[in-house]
Amino acid sequence: MSKHERWNALLELLAASGKVEVEEAATALEVSAATIRRDLDELAEQQLLVRTRGGAVAHGVSYELPLRYKSARHASEKQRIAAAVAELVTPGEVVGLNGGTTTTEVARALALRFASGRAESPGATTAGPALTVVTNALNIAGELAVRPQIKIVTTGGVARPQTYELVGPLTVGVLSEVVLDVVILGVDGVDPELGVMAHHEDEASISRLFAQRSSRVVVVTDSSKMGRRAFARICGLDRIDLLVTDTDISAEATAQLTEAGVKVLTV
Repeated sequence: MSKHERWNALLELLAASGKVEVEEAATALEVSAATIRRDLDELAEQQLLVRTRGGAVAHGVSYELPLRYKSARHASEKQRIAAAVAELVTPGEVVGLNGGTTTTEVARALALRFASGRAESPGATTAGPALTVVTNALNIAGELAVRPQIKIVTTGGVARPQTYELVGPLTVGVLSEVVLDVVILGVDGVDPELGVMAHHEDEASISRLFAQRSSRVVVVTDSSKMGRRAFARICGLDRIDLLVTDTDISAEATAQLTEAGVKVLTV
């Protein structure tokens, strides 16, 4: 197991329980306790955890894995979700994308779909970009900026190092001046009563504005987020047109979403 894989596993354990013990982690990862201690020391230096006697604890009450460590979680599900969502986008549309691992996969799927220019669509013309993407995620902008067939619009704002998302008044200023055909939102939680949520209030407010500026709202999330609550509310289920998730979603959760007027697509 490489160092990156160990770190990812340690942060997964930390996200699940809020703490990690050296001896337990060494047994689970089948490495020496000394190796785990070194890993925890290095992760603490990066301010990804707080070292304690015999282990480590997460920062604060609500722990959020940095994007670079979340990318391996439910990877196949996210790729299936992304491929399905990319097929729902019509050539020439203006698409909003917030940050996150699933929306990053959506961006990659869109880049593949429109790789040869404008995808085939009845009545499509050859003028203009095949697609316009508006995003507040630096990593998504970086991946799509090299795609000449896609016009990329990046908001201003202050970058959050964990998610690469731009937030703040500058972000609001740009989003307030654009009109979107569809926004594709990644979320940290979906609750049948409260709606969709994010870990941080500044990111939630930007995602809420994305939804307000769009004609259609599509939520993309793997089934592990269903029934989970996060700190900050983005919007209620009444604002969501479609939720795309994997087939592990429970029948109860599907029924609750459908009753709330949300169409559910499983892949």
